[in-house]
Amino acid sequence: MEKNTKNKTQISELRQDLVTGDWVVIATSRAKRPEDFAAVKRAEVLEDPEKPCFFCHPEETGQEEDVLIYQDEEGDWSLRVFPNKYPAFSRGKVTKHFEEGPYFGMDGSGYHEVVVTRDHKKQIAELDVLRVAEIIDAYQDRYIDLMNKKSVNYIEIFHNHGREAGASIAHPHSQLMAIPVISPYVNLELTGADLYYKSNKKCVYCTMIEWEMEHKKRIVFENSDFLAFCPYASRASFEVWVIPKRHKPYFERTSTAEKLKLAEALQVSINKIWKALGDPAYNFYIHTSPCDGKDYSHFHWHIEILPRTSIWAGFELSTGIEISTIEPEIAAEYLRKQ
Repeated sequence: MEKNTKNKTQISELRQDLVTGDWVVIATSRAKRPEDFAAVKRAEVLEDPEKPCFFCHPEETGQEEDVLIYQDEEGDWSLRVFPNKYPAFSRGKVTKHFEEGPYFGMDGSGYHEVVVTRDHKKQIAELDVLRVAEIIDAYQDRYIDLMNKKSVNYIEIFHNHGREAGASIAHPHSQLMAIPVISPYVNLELTGADLYYKSNKKCVYCTMIEWEMEHKKRIVFENSDFLAFCPYASRASFEVWVIPKRHKPYFERTSTAEKLKLAEALQVSINKIWKALGDPAYNFYIHTSPCDGKDYSHFHWHIEILPRTSIWAGFELSTGIEISTIEPEIAAEYLRKQ
């Protein structure tokens, strides 16, 4: 007798991140079609039409003096970097440690800067590759300037797009924080990469790159120097990583030619997400080796792009295990077509 498999419930999958050991759930029983994600519209960042934009007119709105400015062919500014008006870290202070009973802490010293592009509306998905390369050049320029400052052991570069992703100002911008500590998540990656290298005598990220390039089912885009793919254990639906094809531990050592290829891979990836999901909120950030003077030759820097396609609820908050409602293989196939 032939079995009726028409209504058979698909079994969800638990997938483990090869680097960190974290688990994610690919909830196939809740699976959505790729086009369903575009139906969810992101919340707009509210603007007061009576007030000038903080970033279009930084001098008028009390921003501090630029630490970096690029100009276009007409002499107008195309990108500028200045200290955040409301910094999360106190600029240039020497870190002081303190104790309170069994507890330990330190002053929140460091640097908090904003990287602002000229156009008030155009996000990275809509910029040409040269403008995106200019953004990456600014990231690198500020990274190199801050990496040897006192009390700086790690520099986090990130971009929030949309209110759900934490953007409080509509004007497109990235942020850079140079801080005295290495975050727990980056530490997980560093430790996982080190353990894999000691066990296999090979970079864990290079292993993933080789597998993805051989099997191709999760690749979104590639050029001669960079690969963009949906990771096997995607924490969010349509998550994409952009990573150098060759082993590169340090973002700040990216060459001019590589920056152009990186700009292409990043712009294409974000543009595909923008088209596929109808301009969703998203975050992206650079994970690179710390600048604390230690050797991290086992690490491999990369960019992680996470569309905000779901909200953490009780299960995610209580376990730290994220749930994705589309398989990365299906997400990648859909993004390739955009």
